[in-house]
Amino acid sequence: MKKRVLITAGMAAMFCTTVSATDGYFAAGYGMKAAGRGGTAMAIATDSFGGANNPATMVMAGERSDIGLSLFSPRRSASRSGLGPGLDGSVDSGKHFFEIPEFGYSRKVRDNLALGLSVVGNGGMNTSYAGGQFNCGQGPANILCGSGRLGVDLVQLIIAPTASYAFTPNQSIGIAPQFAYQRFAAKGLQAFAGTPGLSAQPDKVTNNGYGNSYGIGIRFGYFAHLSPNFSVGAAYSSKINMSRFTDYAGLFAQAGDFDIPESYSAGMAWAPVVPLTLSFDYQRINYSGVRSIGNQSLVPAQLGSPNGPGFGWRDINVLKFGIEYRSSANWIWRAGMNHSDNPINSADVTFNILAPGVITDHLTLGFTHTTRSGGELSFSYVHAFSHSVQGSSILPVFMGGAPAGNERISMYQNSIGIGYAWKL
Repeated sequence: MKKRVLITAGMAAMFCTTVSATDGYFAAGYGMKAAGRGGTAMAIATDSFGGANNPATMVMAGERSDIGLSLFSPRRSASRSGLGPGLDGSVDSGKHFFEIPEFGYSRKVRDNLALGLSVVGNGGMNTSYAGGQFNCGQGPANILCGSGRLGVDLVQLIIAPTASYAFTPNQSIGIAPQFAYQRFAAKGLQAFAGTPGLSAQPDKVTNNGYGNSYGIGIRFGYFAHLSPNFSVGAAYSSKINMSRFTDYAGLFAQAGDFDIPESYSAGMAWAPVVPLTLSFDYQRINYSGVRSIGNQSLVPAQLGSPNGPGFGWRDINVLKFGIEYRSSANWIWRAGMNHSDNPINSADVTFNILAPGVITDHLTLGFTHTTRSGGELSFSYVHAFSHSVQGSSILPVFMGGAPAGNERISMYQNSIGIGYAWKL
């Protein structure tokens, strides 16, 4: 059993990719069950993804192992008008499909103590726009006036070993160190590197292949059954301090620093009648605590400097609502909604052509079928509705002018996932 768990976790780590249905670039929910009910997971103990949601739920979820795979399809586009021939036009990002695995494991070492592992990914910062469709005065160019394809690729993997302790029959706490790995590449940003004085390290801006980054943080959780049909939960995840992307020290603030933001969540679950459970979660994600993400794109400093330009992402609030209905001993049906603030200001649209994380509303569906052998087959579907942000282009600023024209970034998403769980 231990060998099988290690092999499965290793496969999930190897193939975990960059994107998922997103609140900014955090997943709307971790695990197929949470994904099907709008992402709610603070006050429901149904799987072994507590290390990514609420670590305190692991001891209440029982001994189990969960594995899942989602097919995620984001559709992103960018357009510009008002700057004249060569600079105006529109383009769609390629790379429409991504496979996203996940893995969870929980084992009780005592009746009131469980140890486990959750392996998940975050993302949404992945784009690939064709080159040669624009002309910035020096021949064919991409939409940001560089040569060749334009885009970024961010892989973010979290491995969370978890300990969950029930200090009363109805209350538990949990802790999960967050071991993080990131991989990043940028291409097509030659205009950012070639504009004199724009970057502190012009040779560390673009087309340097993949750079790697490592870090560690921690997640805490609390869970309680206040009555047989009502439960609450809360979790806090610290900012994960990552090592720098040295190959992109001239792009990200603080010489390539790209930490993972802190977040905190609280939720409740209520079963007004036996077959029905309603759940609600609130989450806060503090993107502004990471300068390369939160700094505005027009700060008076060089790219890569300690207070250099960033994506201008604001802190966001996320509201999640889920419904579960057990129609029989073998079938549970789910639906949910997820609404988040849009992190991107109109003044920062140009930089966010690279990462158009503008999604605000998700609709989710799912089910779990318990097989004759006692295993659980789960399915989830997430649709993120199209949303756009527009604002003036900052490209004229690079030539000594003021923001002008109009740029628009848009995205919508679909995700289908399937998972299987077995009791240990």
